[in-house]
Amino acid sequence: MKPEDFVCLPRLVRDYLNYLSSVKGKSQLTVCEYASDLRLFFAYMLKQENLSQYKNTPIDEIDISKLDIDFISLARIPTAYGFLEYCRAERGNDTAARARKVVSIKRFYRYLKVQGYIDENPMQDLESPKIKKSLPKYLSLEQAVSLLESVDGKNKERDYCILCIFLNCGLRISELVGLNLQDDHGDSLRILGKGSKERVVYLNNACREALDRYLAVRSEIAPPRTTAMFLSNRRTRISCDSVQVMVKKNLTRAGLDASQYSTHKLRHT
Repeated sequence: MKPEDFVCLPRLVRDYLNYLSSVKGKSQLTVCEYASDLRLFFAYMLKQENLSQYKNTPIDEIDISKLDIDFISLARIPTAYGFLEYCRAERGNDTAARARKVVSIKRFYRYLKVQGYIDENPMQDLESPKIKKSLPKYLSLEQAVSLLESVDGKNKERDYCILCIFLNCGLRISELVGLNLQDDHGDSLRILGKGSKERVVYLNNACREALDRYLAVRSEIAPPRTTAMFLSNRRTRISCDSVQVMVKKNLTRAGLDASQYSTHKLRHT
């Protein structure tokens, strides 16, 4: 669901999404996921309450924009479990997707209670599907060394530095491309993470040396007053897509299966 589609949501839901964005600092992607989950839940709920009226109407076409607190407060846990089963059986949602919908529903109703719209939270005891935890996929030491040794070409200092930081510091791709020169504090980097939360990541010798080599090259090509740390061939801030392409190219060059690894797998490493 995109922000421009929020007009089809009930006013209370739109107010909640504004709260998530402006007060809680949630990313646009997270807010859109909450919006999609809640829209689907209330469309399902409306169809269950009016089966004869919506019998032949696809759930994605049901208009929920006029729903008010009187209807929204009617939600009960058995209805929510029916919704989760519908998402599993009819929409093919896996356990993680259904667990996220539980979070969306529970947090919305908690917000309604805190704001005084409802006296009791009907979703307080809604349980989430159990997610099987498995170890993340990551590169072995030999694979990581092979990847770094494979780097070559016009931007080899930049690409080597990016890969080295991914492998050693665990940055998200958005955090890496968002780095600015003023975030370099010698033995550490200041990272602006999810939800605008700041943290400090300390650099080992390999990362510091790789960054120094890249910054020496960058100083010769960077346009005046450009603060982005990592630059593209157009000498502007490098994009997430460009980093992903670069990582895949070097994985292949190192003899690794690029379809099995990604920038996030390097973060796991």
